[in-house]
Amino acid sequence: MTINVSYSYDAIVIGGGIAGMQASLDLADQGFKVAIMEKDASIGGKMIRLDKVFPTLDCASCITTPKMASVAHHKNITVFTMCDLQKIEKADGIFKTQFQQRPRYVNTSTCIGCRQCEYGCPVLVPDSEQKGLTARKAIYIPFSNAIPQIALLDPESCTLCGKCQKVCPTHAVDYFQKPETLEIEAKTIIMATGYQLLEEFPQRAYGAAANSPNVINGLHLERILAPTGPYNRMLRPSDGKEPDNIAFILCAGSRDETLGMPYCSRVCCMYSIKNALLILKDLPHAKITIFYIDTRAFGKNYEPFLRKAKEEGVRFIKAKPVIKGSGVNQSVILRYEDQEKAEGIVEEEYDLTVLCLAIIPAWNPEGKVAVNLSEDGFLASASPKIAPALTNMEGIYIAGIISGPKDIVDTIIEAGAAAMEASNYLKCLEQKKSIAA
Repeated sequence: MTINVSYSYDAIVIGGGIAGMQASLDLADQGFKVAIMEKDASIGGKMIRLDKVFPTLDCASCITTPKMASVAHHKNITVFTMCDLQKIEKADGIFKTQFQQRPRYVNTSTCIGCRQCEYGCPVLVPDSEQKGLTARKAIYIPFSNAIPQIALLDPESCTLCGKCQKVCPTHAVDYFQKPETLEIEAKTIIMATGYQLLEEFPQRAYGAAANSPNVINGLHLERILAPTGPYNRMLRPSDGKEPDNIAFILCAGSRDETLGMPYCSRVCCMYSIKNALLILKDLPHAKITIFYIDTRAFGKNYEPFLRKAKEEGVRFIKAKPVIKGSGVNQSVILRYEDQEKAEGIVEEEYDLTVLCLAIIPAWNPEGKVAVNLSEDGFLASASPKIAPALTNMEGIYIAGIISGPKDIVDTIIEAGAAAMEASNYLKCLEQKKSIAA
């Protein structure tokens, strides 16, 4: 049985990452009532899971956590988590939306975030927040600075032993909680659903050779490097040893017409350089190689950042290597041909290989809302050069990577632009209503 609940706001922001939070704050500070609809158990998006940002190497969590707190405590913002968009319809100038809110199996109004349920739970399963590199309990708070600080029960892992329910001081655990259908009305909508990685690329490109535990992607490496990560130091997953020889393979899926993704994912070059420098800080004797098609350092201070990596010993090879298989001690054998040197085919072993996977849209609007898509599958801007936040539907705006790959700086700028477009639209509606009265 699904429970129906209705709400009304000035604006709905779909997505609680850095773009969604920025747009929400910009609107809420102008006095508009905003609802953030987030599919995960916490707001913060991908950025709260990163270690540092490029090119300044500032702490990603130090930037994101205060913004998360501002959102959570803003009087004009309501946060809904674990929500999946079902449909958007427009009638008489009002958007009528429907979301399904998945159950946490924990009462959000009585949970105090004490984590006693987590401590008392006897079940351990791979932690998706740490990319499966460590374990969590069957009932847990996603991460230390998650917002809201409310526990979440994984029904697929729970054994119904009842220990979490017994130790909960507020009796918040509810094994019989049902999903809810949220029907929300709003005058405008900002879409900021972000991105995901082309996770199936390694198998498609390299087959069984990609199954090595020492072949990871960029987000896995971010968790390993992060101070809140699984190891608290740079270790490789297979045996917990410090890697001496590390390879980054750029454009793993990007710029590949055979996969239907001829576009550049834009941030791979820079985050690889960033992570290479962070690894050298922890492991100064490590040998790091970045395999690239073209290096694209397009932003402010990005080119000096690239030169710094070269000066500190990071090796750049213009090649598109393939993973041939596993070597000694589960090392990864790469086979490549350097396009700038006439050395022929080369095979080398690496302790750890990082695939910089293609960025793809995190959400497909098909069947839910009639907004146009670009050829690459991202949402299309109606006026990309003049007003990138506009869509083909009046009153619906886009922000961040939902319209295509971009870095954090451009994402925040676009979020502000979307908020101002939505604000102007809301003020025009008020003026029309005043004139009609």
